[in-house]
Amino acid sequence: MKIKVCIFVAMFVFMFSLSAVAQTTLKSTIDDQTSVEVTVYNSNLGLVKDVRKITLPQGEGELRFMDVASYIMPVTVHAISLNAPDKFSVLEQNYEYDLMDANKLLDKYVGKNIKIIDWNQYQDRKETVDAELLSNNNGQIYKINNEIYLGHPGYKVLPEIPENLIAKPTLTWLYDNSSKASHDIEVSYLTSNISWKADYVLLINQDDTKSDLSGWVSLDNRSGTTYKDAKLKLVAGEVNRAKDKMQYMDYEVRSPSLSGSREQFQEKAFFEYHIYDLQRKTTIKNNQTKQVSLLEAKNIKIEKEFLVYGIRTWYTRQYMENLPKQPVNVYIKFKNEKNNNLGMPLPAGVMRLYKEDDAKSLQFIGEDKIEHTPKDEEIKLKVGEAFDIVCERKQTDFKQITTRLYETEWEVTLRNHKEEAVIVGIIEPLYGNWKVISNSHPYDKVDAFTVRFDVKVPKDGEVKVKYRVRVGLE
Repeated sequence: MKIKVCIFVAMFVFMFSLSAVAQTTLKSTIDDQTSVEVTVYNSNLGLVKDVRKITLPQGEGELRFMDVASYIMPVTVHAISLNAPDKFSVLEQNYEYDLMDANKLLDKYVGKNIKIIDWNQYQDRKETVDAELLSNNNGQIYKINNEIYLGHPGYKVLPEIPENLIAKPTLTWLYDNSSKASHDIEVSYLTSNISWKADYVLLINQDDTKSDLSGWVSLDNRSGTTYKDAKLKLVAGEVNRAKDKMQYMDYEVRSPSLSGSREQFQEKAFFEYHIYDLQRKTTIKNNQTKQVSLLEAKNIKIEKEFLVYGIRTWYTRQYMENLPKQPVNVYIKFKNEKNNNLGMPLPAGVMRLYKEDDAKSLQFIGEDKIEHTPKDEEIKLKVGEAFDIVCERKQTDFKQITTRLYETEWEVTLRNHKEEAVIVGIIEPLYGNWKVISNSHPYDKVDAFTVRFDVKVPKDGEVKVKYRVRVGLE
């Protein structure tokens, strides 16, 4: 009989110990991390792949996967064991966002006793009061010595931190494990508040015919965590995002070399986007803006262009007085092609232009935004407005032939005060059924509703461009 009782007790203790093991809550922190990869998009979005080596008891248990991004999108989480995928699975997942702060701590102690320490200035000593916290809704209500206090001065002292409050964003899993060995668990998820943009510097030579281009990636991490020794990839392009849900996306990338002096990034077309893969690891700290060299290119052929733009509504109205002087816009343009020492997809960003003055001091001369630009496409940058080129426009004749047919004549005067001759392009937007009846200078038909005059203006000279247009409204 005693033997049976001993066996029963032993079996009970064994089963109890197994149950205790199964109910033990394990924690995994960044110390378990073996690798991390971060793919960052232009649209304030990042894809994180966090691999950690974790040893788990067999059976079901609870695991707290800590040190994830504060702005994680929980519905995008995907966890898998890389070395034993059929022996590990996540049965349930909770995202613990009930993070610690003073109000939440007090909420957990409603109906419980706490201590309040206050300084008695009259007796010059600390006083400790035992109080029961009755409410923490729009202020604290205490019960002290059978009296109700609506608030109370002093520091509130709690005996301990409640178990259901955590200091960091955490994924809590109910898992099932059948492996005795450690798992290499890869956790992938999307997070917001991380983004990147491209910034470029274009250094123009003295005669405005060639330039050197350098590009930088500016990475801004506000996601709420640090990615140590991360493999970094950047995606250039407009990724569509659903309004009401976000599906997990896993991108596998193969990237060839981007033409640059350091070859820090390798670039590859991927789906309808382009990926730039940093060829070394880097640490991306939380609340940090990091800049990494993207590309360098030398001796790029450029063209400077002076343009004046008309307005479509000018051709159906009569102007009794001369119009104000028009700005003469200055543009720099170049081809993004291999024959021009480029020929690589350029991510959208701001391109800033610099040039040396006579004292060899570098000066800023303007900036403009570029869109995502594929290879072999032209880049055109507005630098500013010309100081020494003047444009005046006046209407010399106007006729309204019918209620929907107009005829108007214009004179555009260009004056050049520079030390060399320049070519100024006059862009005239038309509409309806139009026809140029007469013109003093030749023009090109740019498209169905635009004509362009390219006029050479000698140094310290003046040129008048005259033309007459008939416009019929449809």
